[in-house]
Amino acid sequence: MTIPTIFLGSLPVSRLILGSNPFSGFSHQSPALDSEMMHYYSSQKIKETLALAERFGVTTLIGRADAHMARLLAEYWDEGGKIQWVAQTCTEFGMPLAGALRAIKAGASAVYIHGGQMDFLMHHDMKDEVQSALDAIHAAGLPAGVAAHMHTTQLWSADHFDFEFHMCSYYNPSDRTQFAGHKSGITEVYAAEDRDNMVSAIAQLPKPAIHYKIFAAGRNDPVEAFKFVAKHLRPTDAVCVGVFLKHKPDMLEEDIRLFESICLK
Repeated sequence: MTIPTIFLGSLPVSRLILGSNPFSGFSHQSPALDSEMMHYYSSQKIKETLALAERFGVTTLIGRADAHMARLLAEYWDEGGKIQWVAQTCTEFGMPLAGALRAIKAGASAVYIHGGQMDFLMHHDMKDEVQSALDAIHAAGLPAGVAAHMHTTQLWSADHFDFEFHMCSYYNPSDRTQFAGHKSGITEVYAAEDRDNMVSAIAQLPKPAIHYKIFAAGRNDPVEAFKFVAKHLRPTDAVCVGVFLKHKPDMLEEDIRLFESICLK
């Protein structure tokens, strides 16, 4: 399969991008499902999924800049894999500069600031922390981006910083203004109002947007989710989806088919 590309700065990426929350055990549903994902996605299973994505025309992975993903990708590339890595900073390493430097060192092709981290930094007006990370990414010659779960964070970012792409969550499942990281097991809210607000913000953004959490972490019907995306996906935008293949081995192929038939027609 050949999936069309967009550009994050000068970096070409497939318009459907593979997400990695399931690889890291982030189901955004329950601790039990978190554990099931962790046990299913051994290093070998993750590498098999990356290879499958490449065979289907996906050129790009979005994944955390932690030791697990860095080690796994090093192995995958050494074994002949080609997928490029758009890296996410990790809140456990502190402010985004530290995460950005880890991603750069580990071979990322682009780096963005974690969504919960950006929501936290906007709430506390910590512009210097954002700027220092963006400066480090640009100094390494890489495209830089910002993620957010709050639409107001994306509009604030576009007004105050120079970067190459936005990572736009359709939902704001939990408050990140006081604690940037994800807490497993808490009740998460997937409100239609948040999705509507985010797509309205995307329409105003000057740079490409990667639409993510389009399935509300498995809560939305995939056909209806892609139909909604199709109404709001600009020619410069891409979509990120994660897959859990344990119970549905053809999930990735189905997502690609739906994306192409609904969003690209």
